[in-house]
Amino acid sequence: MSLQEQLKEDMKIAMRDKDVVARDTIRFLNSAIKQIEVDERRALDDNDVIKLIQKAIKQRNESIEHFKLASRDDLVEAETAQLKVLEKYLPKQLSDEELETKIRDIISATGATSIKDMGKIMGVASKDLAGIADGKRINETVKKILG
Repeated sequence: MSLQEQLKEDMKIAMRDKDVVARDTIRFLNSAIKQIEVDERRALDDNDVIKLIQKAIKQRNESIEHFKLASRDDLVEAETAQLKVLEKYLPKQLSDEELETKIRDIISATGATSIKDMGKIMGVASKDLAGIADGKRINETVKKILG
């Protein structure tokens, strides 16, 4: 079952169960998917949908930070609930140890020796680890290993 089909099934379940947060979050995702499909005149595959979900998660995390600074606990709660719904659709994320191992493999494969080679490493790592590790975590791990 593709990710889009899973979203449609989960939308039906959320509507049936009157789960407003899940329904609205999935509706937002479906709307974003349709918008891209119409604008770019192409069908999205699972990788495209995962990128879209990652973008939405990043937006939610940024919103949560801003709402915490503004002491808006009600909005933090709402964004956190949406975040949990979105995270269900991502593939299992790598643990810190697994991520570090994969990045060490990439570093040895690219022949990188210093922080100056960061761009080369990030290019390969972003492609290889797309969907299973966040770009920020990849960046921090590379800096930790090389720095």
